[in-house]
Amino acid sequence: MLNVQQAFYNLPVRDLDRAKDFFAHIGFELFLQYTSEVAACLNIRDTTFVMLVTEDFFRSGLPGKQIVDNNQNVESIIALALDSREEVDRRTERAIAAGATPVSEPSDSGFIYSRNFQDLDGHVWVFNHLDFASAAAEADQEGA
Repeated sequence: MLNVQQAFYNLPVRDLDRAKDFFAHIGFELFLQYTSEVAACLNIRDTTFVMLVTEDFFRSGLPGKQIVDNNQNVESIIALALDSREEVDRRTERAIAAGATPVSEPSDSGFIYSRNFQDLDGHVWVFNHLDFASAAAEADQEGA
């Protein structure tokens, strides 16, 4: 059931079926109640969803605007915190195996581990793990 605290992010895609397969491969579930021939709803978290929408449907709500070619430009980065470093690696490797392109090498800042990639339509995603317990312990040691 939807409520007013839910967030929906809309991403234009060239091939909806291909995009649905890609995101299913890396572990996102489709919310079928909000999926049609022009849009697919990915359940990211309890209150966070990504709507994959055909480019024509995306354009229909933006008269006179152009869709940016995300293979040439970056207009946003979608960052998701995952439960472990292993999950970051697992999902990122699955994305790459399904056709994603790595954007840079993995980043390890101690308590933040992240990997990023461009999906099939050029949207940039960052999967990261935030180890707040290690960060707190490090801060306690520095303060002692």
